Amino acid sequence: MGQHASNPAVFKLAIAALGGQGGGVLTQWLLRAAESSGFIAQSTSVPGVAQRTGATLYYLEFFPRAAAQAAAAEPVLALMPNPGDVDLVVASELMEAGRAIQRGLVTRDRTTLVVSTHRVYTIGEKSALGDGLADSETVMQVARATAKQLVALDMEALAQAHNSVISSVVLGALAGSGALPFSAQSCEEAIRASGRAVTRNLAAFEAGKARAAAEAGANGAAQRGGAVPPEANASADTQRSSGNHSAVRPDAGAALLDPPPAPANPRAKALMERIATEFPDGCGNLLGIGAHRLVDYHNHAYAALYLDRLRPILRQDSEARGYALLAETARGLALWMSYEDTARVADLKTRAARFARVGAEMRPQQGQVMRIVDYLAPRAEEIGGSLPAWLGAPLLRWKCTRKLLSAFTGGKRIATDRVRGYLLMRAMARTRAWRLSTLRHREEDERIRNWLATLAELAPGNYDLAVEFAACQTLVKGYGETFERGLSRYQAVKDALPALQNRPEPAAAVRELRAAALADEPGEAFNAALARLCENRPGNVS
Repeated sequence: MGQHASNPAVFKLAIAALGGQGGGVLTQWLLRAAESSGFIAQSTSVPGVAQRTGATLYYLEFFPRAAAQAAAAEPVLALMPNPGDVDLVVASELMEAGRAIQRGLVTRDRTTLVVSTHRVYTIGEKSALGDGLADSETVMQVARATAKQLVALDMEALAQAHNSVISSVVLGALAGSGALPFSAQSCEEAIRASGRAVTRNLAAFEAGKARAAAEAGANGAAQRGGAVPPEANASADTQRSSGNHSAVRPDAGAALLDPPPAPANPRAKALMERIATEFPDGCGNLLGIGAHRLVDYHNHAYAALYLDRLRPILRQDSEARGYALLAETARGLALWMSYEDTARVADLKTRAARFARVGAEMRPQQGQVMRIVDYLAPRAEEIGGSLPAWLGAPLLRWKCTRKLLSAFTGGKRIATDRVRGYLLMRAMARTRAWRLSTLRHREEDERIRNWLATLAELAPGNYDLAVEFAACQTLVKGYGETFERGLSRYQAVKDALPALQNRPEPAAAVRELRAAALADEPGEAFNAALARLCENRPGNVS
């Protein structure tokens, strides 16, 4: 039990939870368990910012009823946690642990930190132009250095394994940590008294308690043995959840990427045989994933074209260079050839796997109705681009016909969980049959061929520059305004190549421009870098 000099009998607990994780239910369980164990209990909750599905901080204080009776006075309990004055902090998602540490709620001399190592990505991480994912391992390192005791496990995985909610696993983890001032039995009784999904919740509770007890025991043994190495406080769940988001070079790509499914189709087998016989072993996994993506996107012939386009790049690469150019081009080419047109978007939104994923995330209870409504905002460019080139080009070129197309633009709501909406989206997805004759494909195909030609031109004279420019494909992604903005910055980098080649380190300059292009949406960092690296270049790109 935590102690404090000014009020040694008060136990203080803070819970950082996301919306939908059952933080309120967890609080009620803890209050019931504390009161049945002879404590006066109080709780408050403070909603946080609207990140993910909302974040709430629940704060609880427990005071022994016998002590209050002996003093013939009611205790004065606080409504909010104070930095450095919390005994136990639990975070039901990894970054919420980081926020609690940042607020000063976790201290080395006092606080036990119980944390779930899984991630629910923030809006900022999802909307970042580049790789905006926070480094999970950094948070874990800070947690190990800040908390008196760290208990880390993947609570979400345990909840899913027992078809339960994460709040029951969290309660089990708290009981298993040994930090609560009352017994695990009282927590079990609180779950039973609630009368809701008791069997599943108890199973998840027991799983969380067992895993947390094992973690707490391992950490305690390591501390008694002396200095605590980082791996002693890191559970296997934490090790798996942490990520290194640096660029993957071909020598490491096979180890870090999941291989594509074993092909059963004869045409798919032929593609895999081509990869095995025509390309180096170190790049086989990466190329297999690219080919698999393009088969899913269009067909086997389209994936074969992907391999055909990589053959000239391979001839300009070598094992001595680690096939870096081939790997970077293969990654970028697979993404560019599977550009997001209307057929692709409609296909992804109507797949059975998507409906299953949404259902698993929402977990509708019996009697509840779940609706899926997709919001689309097509522009004239998307509509014209999905038409055959001979028709789409003049429609977009002429003012009167472009105005006609604008009647079909703007915000659209399509209920894909209803027959009408589903059939409409499936009809849009079926337009992939004439994808290769559309105006959008003609434009993207020309850009791809120009990109590959530029790489072939750069590689003999400056291999590193070719690799960096190949990586600039990452700027071209998404659809609508996001796509147009990324494409304009990619084109600006391409146009700047002659000027950059006169610099001492042109590859480093392209790498800097690419990072600047992904730094912010308005393009201020990119314009500044472009002006500095190409001093005589007029104009800016937004």
